[in-house]
Amino acid sequence: MKKLVYVHGKNGNAAEAEHYKSFFPEYDVIGFDYKAETPWEAKEEFRGFFDSLDAGYTDIVIIANSIGAFFTMCALGDKRMEKAYFISPIVNMESLIADMMKWCSISEAELMEKGTIETSFGERLSWEYLSWVRSNPLSWVTPTAILYGSKDELQSVDTIRAFAENIGASVTVMENGEHWFHTDGQMEFLDRWIQKNFEGDSHEG
Repeated sequence: MKKLVYVHGKNGNAAEAEHYKSFFPEYDVIGFDYKAETPWEAKEEFRGFFDSLDAGYTDIVIIANSIGAFFTMCALGDKRMEKAYFISPIVNMESLIADMMKWCSISEAELMEKGTIETSFGERLSWEYLSWVRSNPLSWVTPTAILYGSKDELQSVDTIRAFAENIGASVTVMENGEHWFHTDGQMEFLDRWIQKNFEGDSHEG
């Protein structure tokens, strides 16, 4: 049997998996309603969830959004699955945290001293989180396709391309696309990207 697991991003939900069912008719499509808020929590929760799927399914495909892709890679870096589709993935969390610190004029020394700092834009910066990211570089062995919007303010296109080259992933850039794919035009582009990549993989198989 074949399984597709959808991993939502921040403020997303597992019900978003419904959108992808029509593209993968031969797959049992589910959304992963995870609770983890840190990569070390994700490592435990995601690993347990995906290990439980192994017994009943021969092929597992992942579609993951934003930080959901980051958590997936943190937890399942050495687990080779059939395919991963990453939408606006966070592939360099250290650089994102550094950018947020710059936006708020926060130094490393200040963050280390205070431990956690709440930002004006609703994010909590954490020295523990930054230290963990530095000590646990990402690795990823699953064949992957990445969709990126040129107006994504969380990761630069150079960051995305460097990561993709490192893991052998394909990258598709939507001009004027945002980090959050949500408008009609963006969703149509996303759907064509999914369909093109899945059909290409099916023909190769």
